[in-house]
Amino acid sequence: MNIRLKFKQIVATGLQTFAQQYCLLCAAHNGSELGLCNACATSLPWHGAPQCPQCGLHSDGLVCGHCLSSPPDFDATHSLFTYDFPVDSMLQHYKYRDMLHLSNTFATLFSQKLATKNNANKIDLIIPMPMHSARLKERGFNQALEIARIIAKNSQIKCDFTTCQRTKLTPPQASLPLKERIKNIRGVFSCMQKLQGLNIAIVDDVMTTGASLNELAKTLKQAGASHVECWVIARTLPHK
Repeated sequence: MNIRLKFKQIVATGLQTFAQQYCLLCAAHNGSELGLCNACATSLPWHGAPQCPQCGLHSDGLVCGHCLSSPPDFDATHSLFTYDFPVDSMLQHYKYRDMLHLSNTFATLFSQKLATKNNANKIDLIIPMPMHSARLKERGFNQALEIARIIAKNSQIKCDFTTCQRTKLTPPQASLPLKERIKNIRGVFSCMQKLQGLNIAIVDDVMTTGASLNELAKTLKQAGASHVECWVIARTLPHK
C-alpha cells in the first residue's frame, strides 16, 4: 500500500472517531457515525427537485430537450446533492485537505438514497472514475474510488478499479473553460477487457458538464457495456 495513503487513512480513522462525536458543520454533539447532526443533515442541498433522469439537470422529470437532441453516452444520472454550500466546501476539504473520513459520509448517504430507489436496470459493476497514475501519486488517493468502495460494500455490487484506466495525463477539468472540457478529455480512457452486456455505474464526486463521465461511458460501451449510469455525490446546476 502507498505509504502516504496509509498515513492518510490512519489520520482519517482518528478524524472519523472525532466526527462521530461532533457535527463537522456546527460542532454540536451528535454521536452520528456520519459526522452530521440531524439539523445540518436535513439542511444540506439535497438534489430532490424534478430533474432529467438522464443528465440530472432540472426539468419536469422527463428527459430534457438537450438529451433528446444530443443524447449523452450515459443512460441515467443519480446525484445526492447539488453542488452548493456546504457540500461544495465539504468536497473540497475531502479532496484537497485529506479529510478522507468524508468518503464514509458521502458513500453512506448515497447508499441510503439508492436503497429507496426502484432501479429497473440492476447494476452488475461499479467503476470509479479513473485517475491518471501521475495525478494519483500527487494526491495520494482517488476520491472516487474511496467512495465507490463503500457504496459497493453497502450495495453488495462488485467494485472494479483496474479494468478501466486513464492513460493520458491532461490538465484538470476544473481548470478549463466549460467549452474546452470535451476536447481535453477525449480519448483519455481505455478498457483492458470486454464488458459485454453489463449494466455499469460510474462513481464520481462531482458532475459539472458531464464531459469526463460521458467520455468514460462512451469507452465502456465500446467495450460492450449495455447500460451506463452516473452515480455522483453532487451535480452542478446552472445558476439563474
